[in-house]
Amino acid sequence: MRFVIVTGLSGSGKSEAMKSLEDLGFYCVDNLPPSLISKFAELCYETKSSIDKVALGIDIRGYQFFKNFNESLDYLKKKGYAYELLFLTCNDDVLIRRYKATRRKHPLAKNISIAEGIKNEKRIMKPFEDAATNIIDTSNMKPRELSETIRNTYIEGETKSKMTIFVISFGFKYGILKDADLVFDVRFLPNPYYVDELRAKTGDEKEIRDYVMNSKVSVEFFGKLKDMIDFLIPNYIEEGKQHLVIGIGCTGGKHRSVTIANLLAKYLDEKEYFVVKKHRDSMLG
Repeated sequence: MRFVIVTGLSGSGKSEAMKSLEDLGFYCVDNLPPSLISKFAELCYETKSSIDKVALGIDIRGYQFFKNFNESLDYLKKKGYAYELLFLTCNDDVLIRRYKATRRKHPLAKNISIAEGIKNEKRIMKPFEDAATNIIDTSNMKPRELSETIRNTYIEGETKSKMTIFVISFGFKYGILKDADLVFDVRFLPNPYYVDELRAKTGDEKEIRDYVMNSKVSVEFFGKLKDMIDFLIPNYIEEGKQHLVIGIGCTGGKHRSVTIANLLAKYLDEKEYFVVKKHRDSMLG
């Protein structure tokens, strides 16, 4: 029996996560009052059933029942029922943009601003984030990428490592990547911006890649970067980390960072990790 409880911040993608789990064959029940978790677990574990994968969605809409959440989790532990707690999170700026784009109301922002509602929800949900067996930050994810991450994490029988690695290029002039686990500054590499015929191109193009990498410093740096990543990732996996965000930054996020991010993503993909590559700022400026 695989028993997954899905919760997290409103707007962080719980509905998409539940749909993805359903596609993987999980029996899904959304917005279950936390007080009923123990009863539902008893039905799953104590009765003979063909259901072997269950996902329960719990969110702030059931806030009045949350005092029972910890009690239910303690009960599962006491009974020896194995469960996983998936917590979805997201940074405040992205959550605010999502709510404004959809014109939906935050469940805790009836008489206050969205920002205040998010702040209150984070405070309420903090104990459950701390208790989570798996945390997914969706700040830089589109629905498809979240779905791929869920699939990578919960599908059985895959040969690839159960770690999703996000390789994201960005420009420091537009702000540092807020949710990165690792950030590498490549502003010391040769800069195509100062070559007139290359300025308008991006690191996705061969001319830029060749210009950046036609340097002993660039080649040596990338070799050392691969060595460090090869050392870090197995240790992260051993520690239980399932999602790693690697930020590669240059001044504008258009040339050098894109080049290195592409090369690193290709290298990691060849080593059979699940890789999601994004260029945050390459089309700006």
